[in-house]
Amino acid sequence: MNAQYPMDHFKTFKNKITRFLMVYKFALDEMETKIEILKEEFHLLHEYNPIEHTKSRLKSPESMMNKLIRKGCDLSLENIRNNIKDIAGLRITCSFISDIYRINDMLHHQHDLKILEVKDYIKNPKPNGYQSLHLLIEVPIYMSDGLEHVCVEVQIRTIAMDFWASLEHKIFYKYNEAVPLHLLQELKAAANSATALDQQMERLHREISEIKEANAAEEEEQLKLMISNQQFSIPSALLSLMGENKLNEK
Repeated sequence: MNAQYPMDHFKTFKNKITRFLMVYKFALDEMETKIEILKEEFHLLHEYNPIEHTKSRLKSPESMMNKLIRKGCDLSLENIRNNIKDIAGLRITCSFISDIYRINDMLHHQHDLKILEVKDYIKNPKPNGYQSLHLLIEVPIYMSDGLEHVCVEVQIRTIAMDFWASLEHKIFYKYNEAVPLHLLQELKAAANSATALDQQMERLHREISEIKEANAAEEEEQLKLMISNQQFSIPSALLSLMGENKLNEK
């Protein structure tokens, strides 16, 4: 019996860890589904996709344990849940700075999500040059035994910001955070260059959009819809009916 107890104890602990991580995985799945719907909606209505790609990750149990130790907390699943808010992470990469705030607004309008915290490292970059918009979002997850409120960290950044952050991470990993001063200075200069590139691309994007809108206003074409790669024409009778309904509303 005594020989069997350690195995039973291990299985119980394994099940607790599995369930603990499972709810965070489901929260990421929920967020990625929401992002896909927003992408599709925006593409169909505006013929433009503000999201280049997304990437999600779960912290490993070892990483969570080390972070909890650094915070000076006792080791327990409850302490991990209460003190570590980036167990589930979702990174959204955009083409333009304006897209970042557009996605931020979209997420704020999801009424089942609760925005716990916003850190704007774009308007207020970190001293090393890091830029990104960070959101802590509470996601409701319905499990078989009840409702769980799960925290997900969402980072929204441009391609240039993401490229810089990836390079900075690789350099710090190689030097084990003891990075020579001249590399820190060059990294900061590179961050400034990335910011200048983002601002230039934002201006080009705005000017091209204005030209496109002006050209569209001059063209008189039959209205068409594209849904799931299927094209639909809008009959003139339906357009007339919609116009009459609009007049009646007034």
